[in-house]
Amino acid sequence: MSTTAAAASTADRFEVRPSTTARSSDERDAILQAPTFGTAFSDHMARVSWTADGGWADRRVEAYGPLVLDPATAVLHYGQEIFEGLKAYHHADGSVWTFRPEANAARFARSARRLALPELPVEDFLGSIEALVRTDLAWVPSGEETSLYLRPFMYASEVFLGVRPTRQAEYVLIASPVGPYFSGGLKPVSIWVVRDYHRAGPGGTGAAKCGGNYAASLLPQQQAQARGCDQVCFLDAPTGSYLEELGGMNVFVVRADGSVTTPELNGSILEGVTRSSILTLLGEAGHEVHERPVPLEEVRSGLEDGSITEMFACGTAAVVTPIGRLASDDFDLTVGDGATGAVTSAIRTRLTDIQYGRAEDPHGWMRRLV
Repeated sequence: MSTTAAAASTADRFEVRPSTTARSSDERDAILQAPTFGTAFSDHMARVSWTADGGWADRRVEAYGPLVLDPATAVLHYGQEIFEGLKAYHHADGSVWTFRPEANAARFARSARRLALPELPVEDFLGSIEALVRTDLAWVPSGEETSLYLRPFMYASEVFLGVRPTRQAEYVLIASPVGPYFSGGLKPVSIWVVRDYHRAGPGGTGAAKCGGNYAASLLPQQQAQARGCDQVCFLDAPTGSYLEELGGMNVFVVRADGSVTTPELNGSILEGVTRSSILTLLGEAGHEVHERPVPLEEVRSGLEDGSITEMFACGTAAVVTPIGRLASDDFDLTVGDGATGAVTSAIRTRLTDIQYGRAEDPHGWMRRLV
C-alpha cells in the first residue's frame, strides 16, 4: 500500500464526533478575514489515546475544548511532552495541501523517543491531519500569506507522582487559521545575542521539539525585548562562542560572494523542516552552502567589514524572516543595509511559491489533504 493510501485509510479510521458548539459561518468568516497567529482555533481537534498495555487506540475527531487534567497528571509535574508545527495551504483551485508532513512525523517520533514517550505511528500522524482538515475544511483561509496552522502535541496523561516514563499518553491535534507570525508582515527583525543563558547543551533535549526548550528561552526573550530587540539568539553552551539558533528558529548567514552558512546540527539544535528545505533550494539556486560551527566573532567582523551582507531566520511559523540588526552587550550592528536582502527575498519567494501551489514542486514535498 502506498504512503498516501495508507494515510487515507488511517484518516478514515478517525471517528468524527461533530461539535455541537461550532461557530456560525459569520463568526468563522470574521476570524478568517484577518487571522492573527495562534489566537483562534477551529471547531474540532483530533485525538488518539495510548496506554502501555493497550497501545494506541480510540482515534477520533471531536469538538475542540478544554482538556480535563487531574492535578496529579504527570505532565504537570515532570514536563513529559512534545509538539510539532506545520501548515495547511489553500491553493487557487480550491484544494488544500500540507508541506513535508512525513518529516514532521519523523521528528515527532524522535522527540518522543528522547522524552521517553510512545512513538506515534507515521500513518496515525498523517491520518489525524487529513481527518481534521477534512472536518474543518471551512477553517482553511484563502487570503494572501494565510494558512491553517496545525499543532500536533503529546503529553503524559497518567495520574501519578513519580519520576518515571508515563504509562498513559494523549496525542492531540489542533488547528488555528493564521496570517504572518510577526505583526506588520515581512520586515527585518532585530536580534539580541544572549551570553548568560543557553537554550540547550550537549546531551540535553535541544534536538527534540519539547516545551522545556521554549520555556528556557522566555526569560532571555524578555531581556531582548527590554533592549529593543524582537528575538534572542543563543550561543553554544560549552564555549559561548558559536551561534546556535533563535528562541524558535534556525539562523542563516549570507556572504557578499553569495555563499550561505548555517550552524551544523550538533545535538542541541532543532533539525528544522524549513531549514532542511532551504538548504536544498539554496543549492539548486547555485549558492555554495556550508553547515558548520559559526563563530560569533566571525559574524561580527563580517558585518563590520561588509563581507556578510544578509542574515535570516527560518521556521514553520515565520517561514523566512530577514534579520536587520544584531546586537549584544558590546556591539550593535546593522546587517547589510538593514533591509530585506536579495537572497533572503528570493529563497522566501521560492519556498512559499511551492507551498501555495504557485510553482512546480519538483521534490514531492507537498501532500494533498482535500
